Amino acid sequence: MKVLGVIPARYESSRFPGKPLVDIKGKSMIARVYERCCQAKALDQVIVATDDQRIYDHVKSFGGAVMMTSKSHRSGTDRCAEVAAEHPELQIVVNIQGDEPFIDPNQIDQLIQLFDESPAVDIATLGKKIDSEKALLDPNIVKVVFNAKSQALYFSRSTIPYVRNLASSQWLRHHDFYKHIGIYAFKNEVLQKCATLPQGRLEIMESLEQLRWLEAGYNIQVGLTELETMGIDTPEDLEKFETKNEFL
Repeated sequence: MKVLGVIPARYESSRFPGKPLVDIKGKSMIARVYERCCQAKALDQVIVATDDQRIYDHVKSFGGAVMMTSKSHRSGTDRCAEVAAEHPELQIVVNIQGDEPFIDPNQIDQLIQLFDESPAVDIATLGKKIDSEKALLDPNIVKVVFNAKSQALYFSRSTIPYVRNLASSQWLRHHDFYKHIGIYAFKNEVLQKCATLPQGRLEIMESLEQLRWLEAGYNIQVGLTELETMGIDTPEDLEKFETKNEFL
């Protein structure tokens, strides 16, 4: 089973323009993500997918593989699908966030292992146990619930499940809750089909792309990790993470 890692990277961002090229203690963000991905044992190839010449030229400058993709894509998933369509010999495709310069390569390897464990897996992702009430109630932290086979039942910005007859301050004492870690791996043929799906009603309500795939009937396998992810969405996030020297 051959595996392709794709890192979508856009220059335009309403909250942080030029984010992939921002310098983090001597290396660009996209270079750091690329280097981390190359450390994953399960990836046979890593490609940056961009629609911007500046990012394309920069990736080439540090010896990375990069492909220019359409400017019309609605999401990083669509950008990954365009790259993956050029590589049908690679059966699994991992969509890796381009704004997580501290991603742990072990998370990528764990994700790919889910396909080895079951041929029924269409899409794989990760979840992590929630350990604070603040995270539990934060709508910016997506939650996931899954069945006994670790297949996702639903993703939501709301706290799920709702614990009846208990104050929310008591919920973590009586139930396990899980946040969704936003990294995905697809069978290549499934990714191509997902890229053609229209937006679903649940996706529109929650603004969560993965609900489109669930609503269309695809199996999303959830692996549990104890490793945290740390995305950089704003200049303030970058300032905060630059103080964490253990990651740099």
